[in-house]
Amino acid sequence: MALISNDPERGFFGHPRGLAPLFFAEMWERFSFYGMRALLTLYLVKHFLYSDETAGFIYASYASLNYAMPVIGGLIADRYLGNRKAVMLGAILLVCGHIGMAFEGSPAQIIDGVIVRQSPYDQIMFLSLAFIIVGVGFLKSNISTMVGKLYADRDDPRRDPGYTIFYMGVNLGSFFSTIACGYLGETYGWAYGFGLAGIGMVLGLIVFAGGTKWYRNSEPPNPEQLKARTPIGLSREWLIYAGALAAVFINWQLVQWHAIVGTLLLVIVAVVLTGILWFSLTKCTKIERDRMIVVLVLTALSVVFWTLFEQAGTSLTLFADRNSDRSLFGIIVPASVVQVFNPMFIVLLAPVFSWGWVRLAQKGLEPSTPLKFALAILQVGLGFGALVFGASLAGEDAQTGLFWLGLGYLLHTTGELCLSPVGLSMISRLSVARITAMVMGVWFLASAGAHFLAGWVASLASTSTEPGQVMTPQESLPVYTSVFWDLFIWATIIAVLVALISPFLKKLMHTDAADMHASPKEVLKTTEKRI
Repeated sequence: MALISNDPERGFFGHPRGLAPLFFAEMWERFSFYGMRALLTLYLVKHFLYSDETAGFIYASYASLNYAMPVIGGLIADRYLGNRKAVMLGAILLVCGHIGMAFEGSPAQIIDGVIVRQSPYDQIMFLSLAFIIVGVGFLKSNISTMVGKLYADRDDPRRDPGYTIFYMGVNLGSFFSTIACGYLGETYGWAYGFGLAGIGMVLGLIVFAGGTKWYRNSEPPNPEQLKARTPIGLSREWLIYAGALAAVFINWQLVQWHAIVGTLLLVIVAVVLTGILWFSLTKCTKIERDRMIVVLVLTALSVVFWTLFEQAGTSLTLFADRNSDRSLFGIIVPASVVQVFNPMFIVLLAPVFSWGWVRLAQKGLEPSTPLKFALAILQVGLGFGALVFGASLAGEDAQTGLFWLGLGYLLHTTGELCLSPVGLSMISRLSVARITAMVMGVWFLASAGAHFLAGWVASLASTSTEPGQVMTPQESLPVYTSVFWDLFIWATIIAVLVALISPFLKKLMHTDAADMHASPKEVLKTTEKRI
């Protein structure tokens, strides 16, 4: 079978021609995103000499805003821009952001006990992060939608395999970028790692633009409305573009003020939760109300899981840098590259889990959705337990073996495969049809809140002392193991409690199926990182 043909309906492995540019565009976009993510915390701590606590909160604000913006970007695309233009706008903003990250300037210095950072490079970094935040907001929620629109028939048997191919682009991008960008950034200089990520995003933009004629139903829903003049003289389309730049400015400020981000998230969650509870109590039948209770409980549990899981970008990376023996066959693995364990295990294990759930379902042994959530939280806790045990074996150099980091990431990944694939399926099947879109937004908002809480947890593991100084490995190891031990204990307690109440939650779901079965597409979609 030819990889590409001239038939618009039979091109990429027998799929519509538009799948190829979307596949490679997503692959390069994820290459740039995860390449930058692998380096960010180390860059903040080592180049700008931010304390562990401050770096953790900057990372948390950045990550949480990344998960909040796609809700807005998706709404704008659905109502005005259309998916293709929204993705183009997002890609251009991402190119600006990733290229901006390559301007590192001179490292910060300590002069008379005061950290002096070379201006304006710290602000260039924050501005670049803001471009990436808004770019992700317009791109992520729309490029996935475009894949589904390639298939005219909703029952097209190629649809699920098409998504599987698409999300393999996510896997490939995140896997190779963590290695390549992490290695270049830590070995030759931050600018090289971030620069490679920027090149990846430029390639993604070029590939996406080149496939324009193959995209189906992705243009603006009402072109005339988009061209219409607004009271300030701009067309509605250019007003949206101007609004995107204004959003960049707002996020430029927000990413530097984590307290404001936390307050905004808290207010939004309170308002949305109040609205959903009111709707459930006054507008729903008993069965609908019971199901909404399950949705809210499981969404809250997802916050617990992702708060612990997302230590990968902060405390776990710093632990790998300071208290891990990263030698492998005579080669010292950079701390940022250690994050590659997660996408590597996803690639290896996602098909196994997909097959395993189906086999268990055939035998009537598949765990219910609430029980899967309990298993996920238990495994993420066990991952921290593995690190604590490994640390107890460290010698006088206070260096933990790389094996224990790998085992920790393995357990976190198996936990992810128990929770992430069924989450969106659970939302779509249990939510009241009239507010499914809103509840889906709450699911994404929960991820945003989890990332912010992850920054708070990471701050507890701070090993910074004086400005620009950190503890010795012998001093920092007890700090990390103490926090990791607490995470292990609390995760285990929560997992046991959820397992105990899972039969009750299953009953409230009012479904004969033991679970929201995860198709191969949904299992592989877990590397979409909840977006």
